[in-house]
Order: sequence, then structure tokens, then C-alpha cells
Amino acid sequence: MNILDKIVLRKREEIAAAKALVSMQDLEKSVHFNRTPYIFKEFLLAEDRTGIIAEFKRSSPSKGLINGVADVAEVTQAYNNAGASALSVLTDVDFFGGKTADLVAARAANNIPILRKDFMIDEYQILEAKAWGADIILLIASILTPQQINDFGKFAHDLGLNVLLEVHNLEELERSISPNLDAIGVNNRNLADFTVDIQTSFDLVNKIPNEFLKISESAISNTETIKELKTAGFNGFLIGENFMKTDNPGLAIQQFVAGL
Repeated sequence: MNILDKIVLRKREEIAAAKALVSMQDLEKSVHFNRTPYIFKEFLLAEDRTGIIAEFKRSSPSKGLINGVADVAEVTQAYNNAGASALSVLTDVDFFGGKTADLVAARAANNIPILRKDFMIDEYQILEAKAWGADIILLIASILTPQQINDFGKFAHDLGLNVLLEVHNLEELERSISPNLDAIGVNNRNLADFTVDIQTSFDLVNKIPNEFLKISESAISNTETIKELKTAGFNGFLIGENFMKTDNPGLAIQQFVAGL
């Protein structure tokens, strides 16, 4: 059983426990449920924004603790002020050190789109994302069937949420394309063994239909890589560890953006 299998197994347990505590009806009564989510495309393509999706991530299965002291509101505001097009906030507890409160705090502090970064395998989690103030959900092709991707995408769209599909190879991409998506991200990190290879993005960019926003995720640590990815056709760039591993993630993104 690889790391991804373990995460999904644990996720099923988490969802069952969450459903027992908070009903779908309760989620629908939450303060954020009736807010209109931001449109991801508008912010990603805005000329005064960088295309960077800046991630708040405390830890990971491959690196262990990345940053145990950063304040989510402070860091995400700094990301926003530096020109991030969107924020990505981990809500997985056991493997990434995330929590619901991180997403809620990021929402309260910011006026740009927020991605709920988690392993979505149930419609209940999409309702949670909406209730907590997210604007974008992530669907990971390697843990979902094409039917699930289509159905979850439609369910999210019906709630006004934006949908980012994550793929790791051509086979996942070709079987997962659905009209109920807004963006397709190429994860340069293999979630089975957590190795990274930026070439994955360059290999797949022209295989992604042009009606979708194109995102490169992970293994981006310098501005030259972003310039090359832009030239190749990518609109967005998800960066997490590169900023979070520093003592001051807000300063790190500011210095990074200065080089674009």
C-alpha cells in the first residue's frame, strides 16, 4: 500500500466521522454557504496578478514538518499582497497537518479565490468546501473514476464552485476530461512515491484542451521555471513548499515575485 492508498483509506474514516457530527443540512446553513464564490479564471488571468497559486502547508508525508509556526491569516494575506492569483489551503489533518480552521481563517483574511486542497472522494467534502468559504475544489484523477470526476465536477459547479482536476500522466488526462471542469493541473509530484519531475508539465501541456486553464503544480522553485512554463502555455503555477519552508513565507513570495 503506497502513501496515496493510505491517505484515501484514512479519508474514508474521516468523512464517516464528519458526517456523524455535522449533517449536510447543517453545512448548508453555514455562514459562507450562500456567498458567491470568486471566479478562478478572472483572478488567474488578471494582469495585476502573477498566476501563482500560493499554498499554505504545514507538513507533508515526504518532507515531514515544513513549517509549524506560521500563522495562516498572516501568511495568506502576504501571499495576496504579493500578487498571488489564488490561495491553496491544506485541510488534510493526518498527513499534511491541515485543519478546517486554516481555510476559514484564510477566507476571513482574503478577497481572492481559495482552493480547498484535500483528497476529495465524496460529495460531502464538496459541501464542506462551500460551507467553509472555499472557491475551488481539487479532484485528483488517480483516486477517482471518470464518472466520479464528471459527477463531482457537476455537483461543485451547481454550488458555484470552480473545479481543478489534477493529473500526473497522459492516461489520467485522457480518461478524465469532462465539461464539468474549469482548470487542469499537472502535478509534477508523483503521489505514489512523492518524487518530482518538472518535465511532466512540459510533456502534457499541449495535450490539455485549450478551453481549460492550465496549471503546473509542485517542483517550482525559481522564476526561470515559471517563465518557461508560461512560454509553454501554462496559466497558473501552484507553489507551496518553496515559500513555506522559509522562516518568512510572506517575504519569500515577495522576493520571488520580484524576479518574474
